[in-house]
Amino acid sequence: MKKPKGPQDFFDLVKNYALQELLEPLRPVPRWVAFGLVGSALLMIAGILGTLATLRVLQEETGSVFSGNLSWAPYALTLLAVCVVLGFLFQQIRKRTL
Repeated sequence: MKKPKGPQDFFDLVKNYALQELLEPLRPVPRWVAFGLVGSALLMIAGILGTLATLRVLQEETGSVFSGNLSWAPYALTLLAVCVVLGFLFQQIRKRTL
């Protein structure tokens, strides 16, 4: 004879389904977020250091080209380079697919 199924069996079924279909796919999410945060921080540091390196190269390795009245030019060129890179990145963000 079959055992009658009661409300407890229904709740167990719903609980097991929720664990299988909702919680199991979400288990790797904290790891993805952690890798994303670490990667973002490293890219930010690399961007800052790259910007400073560009500025220093323009100031030190161009001789006397940017001296006197053109001492502001390395800063403007570095700012322009950063704006170009950011513009390219924002253009990539707007795309629907990679």
